[in-house]
Amino acid sequence: MAWIDLEHAVNARDLGDLPTENGVRTLPRRLVRADNLQDLSPADIIRLVDEIGVTTVVDLRSTNELKQEGPGPLTTVDAVRHVHLSVIPESLGNTDASSEALAVNRRRAAERDPSDLMRSFYLGYLEDRPENIVGALRTVASAPGTALVHCAAGKDRTGVVVAMALTVAGVPREVVVDDYVATGERIELILDRLRGSPTYADDIDRLPAEEHRPRADTMHGFLERLDADHGGVLGWLAGHGFGAEDVWRLRDKLLEA
Repeated sequence: MAWIDLEHAVNARDLGDLPTENGVRTLPRRLVRADNLQDLSPADIIRLVDEIGVTTVVDLRSTNELKQEGPGPLTTVDAVRHVHLSVIPESLGNTDASSEALAVNRRRAAERDPSDLMRSFYLGYLEDRPENIVGALRTVASAPGTALVHCAAGKDRTGVVVAMALTVAGVPREVVVDDYVATGERIELILDRLRGSPTYADDIDRLPAEEHRPRADTMHGFLERLDADHGGVLGWLAGHGFGAEDVWRLRDKLLEA
């Protein structure tokens, strides 16, 4: 994994140089994923903007998270466009780990499939905010430089959007899943960061630490469910207005010529 070492974010990586089924590879510095960007240092901003070329940030956090956290350091950089696209209903509470959100999400997840509640949460993002999933992929495709997608942990909401982007690009499923699982290498660091934030401190330990660790079968199951119900990621996207031209633009953005 192409980890990006930052002083005040712990789950950032470049999704370049991944193989695809067509024999080309994803390009570096086109799509980056990360955790919360609230505490970036001046050196972190130089690394992301000047060295990696970030021009566009896709923020998947809820409106309440944004309000509670306040503007992050990267929002002061005029050259970087920030696009807010929450993937959870705004009525469910402050974060997707809040007690109200967990109660509602767990009930709905159990109704979908009680065998893997996290996978059901991911399906809920697609059911609840399909327009923002599509909007996130379009924003990545149209970014003039590097697009950075993030949420709080950079694991679940970010994991779903990135998995869909990589699948559109033709990255094999096992590689998509490997990228998702890689967050587990830094899960304790991620949780420690979130515990240090008043926004997340009370919510993060509502689940045992091990339940936060990404599991390969969760992402496999999520993608298999899309296969069975929608003809795969491309089928789901086509059903929500993300057509052939959108697919071409995203592939053109992420792939070698």
